[in-house]
Amino acid sequence: MLEPVHLITGVSLVDGTVVDVTVVEGVVTAVRESTTVGDLHLPGWLLLSAATEPHAHLDKAFSWGHVPQRYGDLRSAIDSWLSYAGTMTAGDIHRRARHALEQYLAHGITTIRTHVDVLPGPDPLRGVEALLALREETRDLLDLQIALLTREDSSDSLVIEAAQLGIDLIGGAPHLWRDPEADTTRLLDLAEQLGLPVDLHTDEQLGAHVLSLAHLCRQVRQRGLAGRVTASHCVSLGSLPPEPLARTVREIRAAGVGIITLPITNLYLQGRDYPAPRPRGLPALQALLDAGVDLAAGGDNIRDPFNPMGRADPFETTSLLITAGHLDAHSALAAVTSGGRAVLGLPPAGPTVGARANFVAVQAASLADALAGPGDARIVVHNGRIVSRTTVDRRTALTPYPEPTVRPA
Repeated sequence: MLEPVHLITGVSLVDGTVVDVTVVEGVVTAVRESTTVGDLHLPGWLLLSAATEPHAHLDKAFSWGHVPQRYGDLRSAIDSWLSYAGTMTAGDIHRRARHALEQYLAHGITTIRTHVDVLPGPDPLRGVEALLALREETRDLLDLQIALLTREDSSDSLVIEAAQLGIDLIGGAPHLWRDPEADTTRLLDLAEQLGLPVDLHTDEQLGAHVLSLAHLCRQVRQRGLAGRVTASHCVSLGSLPPEPLARTVREIRAAGVGIITLPITNLYLQGRDYPAPRPRGLPALQALLDAGVDLAAGGDNIRDPFNPMGRADPFETTSLLITAGHLDAHSALAAVTSGGRAVLGLPPAGPTVGARANFVAVQAASLADALAGPGDARIVVHNGRIVSRTTVDRRTALTPYPEPTVRPA
């Protein structure tokens, strides 16, 4: 495929204007009122920025059928995963991860940050090697960032070896370890030594007493690492009373820490030990946005012990941000597009002059239609070239309702 796009015409933007978009060498150079027919003519389509998946687990994707299938909380998901992880080969990881990338790409996601486990067995970095190979194979189709998900017992030398192989970030889940503050400090020390950014699984618990995020923010400020550290999950933020919440959000903003919320997985995993009422596994989304914190949202796991569902579709995430997170449509869209790119440290993309020509076009009359579920008919452009095109042939016995000639006011 990789068909170059120079002029997209007759396409609608989120504000309803119909425009022609000019692309030169992968960059948008003009957005004008539509007057012509170009090489990609899309009347009736909505043109959006291509989406980001800021927090994936490609090494776990589509493993649900291979693990003991039990629906449960985070601890049971970890135990179920570990019972299988030691048997995985690099080839198995590569196959499942590649299938996941096909799904992401078809749905309009062209930028992905994935975490990859340090695995049990004699070759703990085999998952890293599989995903590094996949990153190279797909470099013309999408941008793939790889974060090493360290374990509590991962040695510094192992992390250094992974950095030499070519990982992009250092990760881990120190809030689950015996000494979260000491281990957070150790990972930040390593990151500074290696010149790598950090993305930590943080406070993936509902209890308001679990707040390692505050310590992380203090460390980031002291080290001057603004813009280089991301905190994913941050579920306990949603359980804080107003005053501690406001204080913590101010600390996040001052530290320049990006936040990633992962609604589908955390709504699935969290709250099972609360008979009623069950709190939601989400951080305080609106409070973060109101404070000017960079907020991204993603799907996290796809059909594995941590989430038996998942469609690798950004509109699945936006739907949950609206229904469960109570965001408005524009904020939900930003969390999977511009917010995701900000958190991942990437320049703007989408139908704006000067932005990268990364788009997803959907057959939808409005943003509300798109976020409610635009269907699978999509055209995906990355760096000015078509990387995916999905068409749908729908036939029903029900005659379509005729469009009114005059719409009511």
